[in-house]
Amino acid sequence: MRSLCGLAVAVLRSHAIPSRARCGFSTYFEPGRAIDHWIVEYRNRGRWISADFQIDSVQASVLQLDFDALDQPPGKFLRAGQAWQACRRGQLDPACCGILEEGGYWFIAQNLMRDLAALNKMEVLPWDVWGMMPKPDDPMPSELLDQFDQIAELTADVDARLGELRRRYEDDDRVRVPIRVQNAVRQRVEPVFPG
Repeated sequence: MRSLCGLAVAVLRSHAIPSRARCGFSTYFEPGRAIDHWIVEYRNRGRWISADFQIDSVQASVLQLDFDALDQPPGKFLRAGQAWQACRRGQLDPACCGILEEGGYWFIAQNLMRDLAALNKMEVLPWDVWGMMPKPDDPMPSELLDQFDQIAELTADVDARLGELRRRYEDDDRVRVPIRVQNAVRQRVEPVFPG
């Protein structure tokens, strides 16, 4: 995530504009799929605006977007918690949430953890893995599903439950980003912020 999205958040914050990175799934890249993606939310005139700073006018034209990528209406980007809840209610197929051939509850759960971290100003890389993040073939027992249900509720209603969200992050070693994480691309443990 330490890319254009991270840069946008840093620039907005440097201008005292409340902003936050959000991890989830874009519904506008591929029909019938919710593709792994990050956006920025920033506060303006009393509301949070969802902006995808990675989409320029050429991409918007190719994708045939019928909305402003810099002021997205609800439903165009599914925050990880929204995707998780929709899947758990049977409204969305978890297999359509991911990237390339990867997807499913495990993928959504990983993005849910990254979103929780980002809401606590710990913006990580999209391939950083830690704590109770499941791997593709890991079983998802009901106790683990319940934990992700709780996190999804917190991240879905951020403003009303910010204190509770922050406490959950700070008090739970399974969700808090440690100083070293598994880089799933390089298949090795690395520091979160290399020196």
